[in-house]
Amino acid sequence: MLPLSMFAIRTSNSVLKKTTQFIAFQNNQRFITTTKMVQIKVGDKIPSVDLFEDSPANKVNIADLCANKKVVLFAVPGAFTPGCSKTHLPGYVEKAESIKSSDIDEIVCVSVNDAFVMSAWGKEQNTAGKVRMLADPSAAFTKAVDLSVDLPPLGGLRSKRYSMVVDNGVVAELNVEPDNTGLSCSLADRLKLN
Repeated sequence: MLPLSMFAIRTSNSVLKKTTQFIAFQNNQRFITTTKMVQIKVGDKIPSVDLFEDSPANKVNIADLCANKKVVLFAVPGAFTPGCSKTHLPGYVEKAESIKSSDIDEIVCVSVNDAFVMSAWGKEQNTAGKVRMLADPSAAFTKAVDLSVDLPPLGGLRSKRYSMVVDNGVVAELNVEPDNTGLSCSLADRLKLN
């Protein structure tokens, strides 16, 4: 009998319960066990995941970005999509000054797109100085917070539409659209900042 070889795939955030797979090989057979992922919630720490701004060379660790700051983070299913381009992002751009006057240090938009797409979308929407456009190209952050949704017409795995307020790295408010993609509770004018 061959010895049992085991490899573990772990996440870097011990606060959140994430999918952990143990893959074992014995006699050329593969065995996998998986634990269930849990959606991030109010009171959880934001995971330490690298996102990208403007290019793949410019990494922005979201946990570091949120440390010692109050950050509004919102996610969209896709850059340049109708609801995201006509309503969701423009609402945050329009209300950026008002939001930041409520002790918010940064406003961040996240999407499962590449950094070049997010940069181009930001330029089209005039986000400079108002909303930081961060790309999650492999959906690493989206998976880490367990806010992904399968949308085949948009290419498969995307982010649910949501907004959150992160206070010194801890989620203080979370608003996930009930149908994952609608435009109601995650809009800029629905934030409870006080």
